[in-house]
Order: sequence, then structure tokens, then C-alpha cells
Amino acid sequence: LAGAAYKGKLGEGLKDLVDYTATTNAAFANGLAKSRDRLKQNLELLLTGSSDDVMEDLLDILLQADLGMVTSEDVVQEVKSLQASGQRFLNRDELMSVLRGKLIEALETGKPGAVQFSESSNMPTVLFIMGANGMGKTTTIGKLAYRLRTEGNQTVLMAACDTFRAGAVEQLEQWADRAEVDCFGPSEVAKTPAAVLYGALDMAIKNKYDTLLVDTSGRLSNNDALTAELAKMKRVIQKRMSAESDADGKPILNTAVPHETLLVIDAAQGRMALDSAKVWDTEIGLTGLILTKLDGSARGGSVVAVSRELDVPVKLIGVGEGIEDLRDFSSDTFVDGLLGIGKAFGGKSNDEAEKLEARLLTMRKERDSQSKTKILKAVSSNPTPTLSSEAGNLTFEPMNEMTPITEFQRSGGGRPGMGANSSKKKRKKKKRKK
Repeated sequence: LAGAAYKGKLGEGLKDLVDYTATTNAAFANGLAKSRDRLKQNLELLLTGSSDDVMEDLLDILLQADLGMVTSEDVVQEVKSLQASGQRFLNRDELMSVLRGKLIEALETGKPGAVQFSESSNMPTVLFIMGANGMGKTTTIGKLAYRLRTEGNQTVLMAACDTFRAGAVEQLEQWADRAEVDCFGPSEVAKTPAAVLYGALDMAIKNKYDTLLVDTSGRLSNNDALTAELAKMKRVIQKRMSAESDADGKPILNTAVPHETLLVIDAAQGRMALDSAKVWDTEIGLTGLILTKLDGSARGGSVVAVSRELDVPVKLIGVGEGIEDLRDFSSDTFVDGLLGIGKAFGGKSNDEAEKLEARLLTMRKERDSQSKTKILKAVSSNPTPTLSSEAGNLTFEPMNEMTPITEFQRSGGGRPGMGANSSKKKRKKKKRKK
């Protein structure tokens, strides 16, 4: 849109944006159809049934949707807090407003949700892409390269560093041809993943490519040797793109690169991918997730669980087999697609999301107001406790004016040895000694 405005073609840019949004919504609607249908059916049974324990049933439904225990319990607690004591369970719109709000909040990590690019005109953007075999990693790299070239007008170089899997280099080269970008692969001189990567970095820097996409070997998190290879490759990037040297002239590792370390996860794996992701996040450090194969899965809710428990944002999502079927991830659009909110996803109206958002805000304000009122009533109904004349007993009588300290001392109150009577006793003791 900004590029179109710069060229004086704002109208065309707006039309393209509308078309892109419509296409993305349609892709999300299709990709989340299985997950949405199952979740909506279970929620409808809950709302129309006569369960003895509605909250327990709601928790089970959310867990079956692969939302994870933490998020599911958060939703249930929110429903409980919004439901006045002794009153009915929330109605359909109220429940949907809570679900929508809590799921969007769960996906907000506070970290950049968009793919980050290099701010230097002299250095390319480096996107380091990881994932186990069968997750769709190589396919995703091909789709991403196509998007960067066609939508971003970028020059793109692929680095074929998956030298372990037979046919991996050839597969990436085929995707490079489809996306019409360049590919740097192994040679007699560079055979190992680290050597291929170093050569690709040299080529990207010297030929001023905009972006370098690094394909890595598919692996499981318990493969220590391959995980160590990933860590080594990351150091190669940081060393080759170093901007300064130490006192001995050795390059200081540039920890600002790679610009993204992205993990590709198959939506069909659901939460099974979480344990591996945790290991890679600890060992390598992840900056974002790419979800693939959403179109064939009924486990779309797992996106929420994985993103929340890793505290890593989902940045891209694959919604089909086509080369154009890699989309930016939007938490609002994803949640609306999962819950069937808005006309684009089979909901009531185009402004349904805005109405639910406003309803949740109103419900939370009413809850907070009622809570404050209860606290004020509790405080006003309990007078200030004071000590009565009988030592050790508490009463709730109004406090009298405090006795001056001098009167207190004369009466012999307070600690032993204090007051007028105590002074007389001391003088009598002195006379006896004489």
C-alpha cells in the first residue's frame, strides 16, 4: 500500500489490499473449517444441554480443541468471574465474546508479529528456517521466496544447507525455479551445512541480495549432533556479518543476526510439536513460528497453545498447497476464523467481531464495578476494632479520646516500673538501705 501511494497509485493499492484481505479470509475460513465445525458443535451442545457441571464441560471442550490447559483454564476462570453468583450461565454471545477476547490475548506475546528485515542497505536480511522432517519446511521456504519477490519486489537467494536428507537440495532448487529466485547449494569446495551457508552469505553480500533464506536439515530435537550443527550455523552467520572486531582483530559476533529464526510446525501435529519446540527455543532461540498444513487439520487450536507456552509469536501460516498459499498471521483473523465470527467465517454480520469486543468490555466493567461495591459495603459494615477496659479483649465500640500520657503514668499503667506509684516505692527502698 505504501509503495502504491509512493507511485501515485493509491487507488490500485487499496484495491489490491481489499483483494488480499478477502483472499486471506477465504483461505482461513477453508483452512480452519474442521477445527471450527467441531468446536462450534461442542459449544452448541453445551449451551442447549442440561449439564450438571457446565464449567467442567466447557473446560473439556476447550481442551479437545487443542487450546492447551493454561488457556482453557483462563477462559473458564474468566467465565466464572463474569457470571454473577447464583445466576444463569452466560448466553451464546456472551460466551463467544469471552472466548474471542481470551484467545486473542493468549496469542499476544508482546513481540513483533511481522517478519523482521535488515535495516542496513549493505547487509541482506537473513531468515534462518528450522523444522523436523515432514513439517513442510522446504515448501514453506519456496512459498516465502515467491512472496518476497512478487509482493516485496526483493532479490532473494536460497541457501540449500540440508545436506543430510537425500533429495533435499534438488527439492529446494525446484522451488527456486518455481519462485524464480536463485539458489546456492553444496559443491566440491563446500559440502557441510556450515560451509554451504558461509558461501551463500558471501554471495548474498557481494551481489547485494535483499534476503537470504537458509534451509536447514530436518531434525528431531533429541538429535544432539544436528542441534549442535544448527548452533554452529547460527554462529557462522553472526561471525560473517560481524560489524566490529576485538582488540586482537577477531570479529565480534553480531547477535542481531539472523534477523529471524523461524520454526515450521505442522498443524496436524498439534501439541505434540511443543516439546521439540521448547528444546529448540532453549538451544537455538526462536523468534517466530510458521504454521503449515492448516487446510487438512482439525487441530487449529494448537496454534494458541504452542505460541503461548513458548511465548513466541506465529508470523506466517500455510493455508493450502499453492505457491501463493502462505499468509501473514493475524491473531484477530485467526480467532474469528476458528470461532466462526463475522460473515467471512459464517457468522452473523460483518461487524460481529466489533460487537463482541464491545460486549466483553462492558461485562468486565460491570464485574469490576460490582467487585468495588462489595468491598466498600464490607468495609462500611465493620467498625474499627478497639481495646476495651478489660485487658486482652477486643470490642467494636467507637474509640474514645486517648488518655494523656501523664495521666496514664500517674495511674500506674503501662510497663512495670513506670508512673507515680513506682517512684514512691523506689524512694522507700533507698531509706531502708540507709
